[in-house]
Amino acid sequence: MNVLVTAGNTLVRMDRVRSLTNVFSGRTGAAVALQAFERGHAVTLLTSRPETVVELRGAPLPASGRWKEMIYRTFDDLQHALQDQVSQGGADVLIHSAAVSDYRPAGVYAPDPGTRFQEGEKRWESTTAAPPTLIDRSADKVKSDEPELWIRLVRTPKLIDLVRTEWGFGGLVVKFKLEVGIPEESLVEIAERSRRQSAADLMVANTLEGMHQWAYLGPLQGHYQRITRQELPTRLLEAVEALHREKNHG
Repeated sequence: MNVLVTAGNTLVRMDRVRSLTNVFSGRTGAAVALQAFERGHAVTLLTSRPETVVELRGAPLPASGRWKEMIYRTFDDLQHALQDQVSQGGADVLIHSAAVSDYRPAGVYAPDPGTRFQEGEKRWESTTAAPPTLIDRSADKVKSDEPELWIRLVRTPKLIDLVRTEWGFGGLVVKFKLEVGIPEESLVEIAERSRRQSAADLMVANTLEGMHQWAYLGPLQGHYQRITRQELPTRLLEAVEALHREKNHG
């Protein structure tokens, strides 16, 4: 198989020198990519954290006919690279484990001198007759002399949802889902709804609290299976290989 894997986090720019991101390292995606390579598949790894490959192997994996790494940094970088790779039509499966930014800055604002935010009531108020006003402070480098700044965030496109509907990908899709502070029964229900929404073939789901110990993988024979994190790369590739055989050979 030709396997396309995304791994790592994304940056979204606040200005030319500041960014918002998340804490994820891309270790899971790198481990899955390496497992796919070891099982004889051709792998393209889109990652923001190429050092994780070295950490897992103890040495870099040289580029070859079966291994290619492409490095991205920002949300836009990943969107363009993923669309390009998917549109080329060479991938049999997309394993989308990257922790993609859900929001991006759409403006940086400071309260007008006559405007203040009432924390207790969670509302803006004016100390003058004028209505509460925010002043746009967006710039190549936002000044650091304001007492406070407010960043407006807007939703980013869900890249996994564009893969089939906008980019026409016909291969297998594996989606990853992370939740916080919910019971495992609810996690499985949320994961399956999310899988269907994205028309993914498989889902890997876990919680922030359990992410280093276990994950749910499914649906396998109609159910989700709880597996250890150590098992995940192998079990996931076994499931993908079985689906690929079924799809191509019946």
